[in-house]
Amino acid sequence: MAIETREIGRTGLKVSILGIGGAPLGGNFAALQPGEARAIVAAGFDAGLTYADTAPFYGYGRSERAVGDAIRGRDHVLSTKVGRLLVPGAAPDPARDGMIDPLPFHPVFDYSYDAIMRSYEDSQQRLGLERIDILLVHDIGEMQHGARGNARHFTDLADGGYRALAELRAAGKVGAIGLGVNETAVCLAAMEIGDWDCFLLAGRYTLLEQDPLDDLIPACSARAITLIVGGPFNSGVLVGRDMWNYAETPRPVAEKAARLAGICADHGVELPVAALQFPLAHPVVSAVIPGARSVDEMRGILDWAATPTPPALWRDLKAAGLIAARAPLPDGRAILGST
Repeated sequence: MAIETREIGRTGLKVSILGIGGAPLGGNFAALQPGEARAIVAAGFDAGLTYADTAPFYGYGRSERAVGDAIRGRDHVLSTKVGRLLVPGAAPDPARDGMIDPLPFHPVFDYSYDAIMRSYEDSQQRLGLERIDILLVHDIGEMQHGARGNARHFTDLADGGYRALAELRAAGKVGAIGLGVNETAVCLAAMEIGDWDCFLLAGRYTLLEQDPLDDLIPACSARAITLIVGGPFNSGVLVGRDMWNYAETPRPVAEKAARLAGICADHGVELPVAALQFPLAHPVVSAVIPGARSVDEMRGILDWAATPTPPALWRDLKAAGLIAARAPLPDGRAILGST
């Protein structure tokens, strides 16, 4: 099925506007049946998707192995991440990271020049792919490391890690570089130390949250940096699960999600359909990448993506104050089937 593609920054590299988030493919927060991860990716690519994201952290290498096996030989665009090295030896408590049955490694944070280069080469080996299209600095920021820890890691990135990324891009070994994070502040800080093509921002520009319209999105627009929106369902609350940002949903968030769902229902639209369409209305967004935990979930995402919405839905959501007044609204076209 035809699907629109959009450019990453000014790189000439184009991704399908719907991609596949690779965190669940490593067994994050949910067990996977043998072969399930590869089948999830295959279902998406068979439907016309061409973009998949992964990271060494997901399943401590499991996701990269599965994604590489699934897309090898297919037309694809791939992003993976740097910032953690995988060291042999099982992690003492992988459940603390949300990992179920990971590979026998444990992650060590390192954003230095040598670590970025080693991580890139290690990922090539796990993926079984010669080329990585987009390379993202993973989970840097105070949300992950605290103020003191992040100051040290950010210095390593500024003093050496960024140079490694820039060299890989200049040599044509990667097509684009950026960050893969859950917070906006570190993206704004990163703009002061380098020339980035994209930021993969999880959960912050969604139907439920639009704070980046105040700062990050205008800054990205001014620098021709595009966003890849991860976590469009805010960890599950926008598909009916009691989870928001990897934790139990606070009451105010649950109430807002219920109001969103109610107005969607008035227009005969399922809430996840609107959640997928909304971020793509902004011209700074290149793609939205939900994660599926099973082939059935992947098929459900594809069904939502193939569903159009009435323009009146978006006008009513904005009139109810549930979408920021300055947020662009979708035109209602289905994601799958668009060109």
